[in-house]
Amino acid sequence: MIRAKVIGATGYGGLGIIEGLLRHPQAQITSLVARQDDTRRIDEFYPHLRGFCDLRVQVAGTEVDSEQPDVVFFATPNGVGMNEARGYLDAGVKVIDYSGDFRFRDPAVYREWYGKDHADPELLAEAVYGLPELYREQIAGARLVANVGCFAVGAILALAPALRLGLVEPDGIIIDGKTAVSGAGKSPKPSFHFPHRNENVEAYRIVEHQHTPEMECYLSDMAGEPVTLTFVAHLVPTSRGILDTCYARLAKPITPEEARAAYRDFYAGSPFVRVSDDGTCHGTGVVLGSNFADLAVNVNQRTGQLIVTAAEDNLVKGQAGSALQNMNVMFGLDEGLGLTHWGLYP
Repeated sequence: MIRAKVIGATGYGGLGIIEGLLRHPQAQITSLVARQDDTRRIDEFYPHLRGFCDLRVQVAGTEVDSEQPDVVFFATPNGVGMNEARGYLDAGVKVIDYSGDFRFRDPAVYREWYGKDHADPELLAEAVYGLPELYREQIAGARLVANVGCFAVGAILALAPALRLGLVEPDGIIIDGKTAVSGAGKSPKPSFHFPHRNENVEAYRIVEHQHTPEMECYLSDMAGEPVTLTFVAHLVPTSRGILDTCYARLAKPITPEEARAAYRDFYAGSPFVRVSDDGTCHGTGVVLGSNFADLAVNVNQRTGQLIVTAAEDNLVKGQAGSALQNMNVMFGLDEGLGLTHWGLYP
């Protein structure tokens, strides 16, 4: 039985991994920690967990672990994991960090996009990027995994096959991302007040979104050469879900059927990536509550573009679901344990 500790347990990301661990047949939650001075039971924070988990949330820095965990999940903002991960690693505990703290090999990139110096740059060299569909073998041998960013999951899965197979050019890529309000976390903010958010769509961080370098870094890995792209995020008035629409110039003529076949072959061993048979995008509704990423692959032969959409639940495949999938791979388990269930559609 894998003993798991969750730090940041009362946020949406913490709740997601708690739900996943409770469904997992080979995992046990040993302690829940949060940075707020509120030590209620987790089922008092989230009443839907009544009868499933009644662990009391402990205050970070004062917690007492009943037993040493095998893995700790940092469901925390940027800056927490890089200051605390080493202590767990030195004690032989595996770490999965949700934030951007360990996603970049170069600390200068972290400084540029996150506005602060990295507290433990030596760990960047060993951290493995937590996207199992592309880095499964590396994750299997890792003790520190940087969970993939929510927008980056869909965008990278949508473009990786085309870049790896040389179907598209590595420059001029455009990614239009639309995300639900829950992506901003649990803390209330004026811009998420219902009268402002309802019936309102807006773009944000138009040229400075922190997932841009993440996408460029790992898509460059796939292409074998530098990839440059434009990413614009949009906030839409829904609770959950992300839809990334990706545009790339074809490097050579290809039919839609050939492109879809190439994608199906590429993801043949990835149970949580589903490629639409006919290029239809069914939207975020069909993946809500699930760990699936649904891709729709199309070719605009008139303009010479490949267009791929990726739909995901931002709180599952875009966060806690990927974290649990990473845990499974790290511990040599079936990748789908605790995760193989359909979405909540409609």
